[in-house]
Amino acid sequence: MASRKSTKLHIPHSQDGCELVGILEQLAPEESTQGRKIALILHGTMGHKDYLFQKRLALRFPMDSFRFDFRGNHESGGHRTQGGLARDVEDLVTVVYYLRNTYGYEIDVVVGHSRGSVVGMYWLCTSEGGKRARAMVNVSGRYRMHRIYDNAEIYKEQWDARGYYERTITVARQAVVERIYPHDLEEFSQWNTAIVWDKFPDQIDVLTMHGLVDKTIPTYDAVIYSRALGSRTPGTHSLHLIEEADHNFTNRQDEVVDCILEWWDALNQGRLETGILMTGVRGKL
Repeated sequence: MASRKSTKLHIPHSQDGCELVGILEQLAPEESTQGRKIALILHGTMGHKDYLFQKRLALRFPMDSFRFDFRGNHESGGHRTQGGLARDVEDLVTVVYYLRNTYGYEIDVVVGHSRGSVVGMYWLCTSEGGKRARAMVNVSGRYRMHRIYDNAEIYKEQWDARGYYERTITVARQAVVERIYPHDLEEFSQWNTAIVWDKFPDQIDVLTMHGLVDKTIPTYDAVIYSRALGSRTPGTHSLHLIEEADHNFTNRQDEVVDCILEWWDALNQGRLETGILMTGVRGKL
């Protein structure tokens, strides 16, 4: 029986210094990849390719997958900004082009967390590849981009004093300094998530997962995505809200992966219906 293979890829970028680094997981590495389906797994703000549930899902998903660091994150080159969603989409386009032209892969499913969900859904709405994909998993995705200003008061003192807000956070066990300028939030807040109402491909089945104690992105954003994507056919929308889970599903990573895999099995068996995931299943109370 063929053994799984993990390969680190360095993908050239049209922007100087923006080489993208990611991990290709292959279930049957000795077989041709021409025309083979692949899953893309996308991280969120100040995350990385092995962050949260991403690596765990990649190692358990029954399909080849690719997860990578967006520019300016962890091992990838370039510079990231809070408002640079359009540049994240450029990175995703670069990755898809490379996987298709180098290996012959076709994107079948996109899994995103937070910012990665927003970027992934935008790509599905605007690309030819999105018209051929089958599935999207939206974990903690933001819809109301203007709500980034909800906590903007924490930036005000530094903005007034030096024109930017600076913080140091830990990414992949390394200290990373981030600067956020007023124009970053403005650019971020104007990103068009409403595109999903009119442009999201009708054939794509969607799973939206959100924690009920998410203090970063209101849980109601998941309800908005349900309303936007729940009336399409033949594609379905499944909503799954997790009690006592925060934005990053702290200590709940395996539960996230289990849920995605259960939904994926239902998709492949033709059992999905739009509504609450696992409707009719009596769970633990």
